[in-house]
Amino acid sequence: MTIRVLLADDQALLRGTFRLLIDSTPDMEVVAEAATGRQAVELARSHRVDLVLMDIRMPDLDGLAATKLISDDDDLAGVKILVLTTFENDEYVAEALRAGASGFLGKGINPDELLSAIRVVAAGDALLSPTATKSLIARFLAQPAPLARDIPPGLATLTPREREAVTLVAAGLSNDEMAQRLYVTPLTAKTHVNRAMAKLGARDRAQLVVIAYQTGLARP
Repeated sequence: MTIRVLLADDQALLRGTFRLLIDSTPDMEVVAEAATGRQAVELARSHRVDLVLMDIRMPDLDGLAATKLISDDDDLAGVKILVLTTFENDEYVAEALRAGASGFLGKGINPDELLSAIRVVAAGDALLSPTATKSLIARFLAQPAPLARDIPPGLATLTPREREAVTLVAAGLSNDEMAQRLYVTPLTAKTHVNRAMAKLGARDRAQLVVIAYQTGLARP
């Protein structure tokens, strides 16, 4: 299946570079480009994209606001958002995740890492968390926005194993790493994660990380 990508960045040269790279890859294609956050929201709705590669700083409507509008739209529930950020602005990472982003990258990423990241986020399998910023992400996520303190109704229904799986996801472990830690198969580990996501109303593992820190299941 081909991953349909929307590029959202106010720099035409950067969009062109990303388009050349992505369109040269058999399993993905760029279906639209947006120069503003508002355009990104409109094009996500009209082009039935799978993933938005979203810059944060854009005119008219920034990437964080655009991310929230897309994430809050039930008709766009399947759209994943991969946010571009820089290590100098790590606070944006937590804000992007709270807004509904499924992952983030630094703009200095190499081509192979970008393509791999698109595949990972499109599949909903993992949160991209560069080692250099993990502690900062945890710190920011541990300071919830005012409404983030509301406890998801499904929290009380998590089994002990599901709770443990959530904390391991928040620590950045893959299914294979979780399986080793829990002494189960990778498929069983993934099942625990999927059940926890369903109970907590998390659209993907990135949102599961946000919930884990904001509810105290995981701590910095």
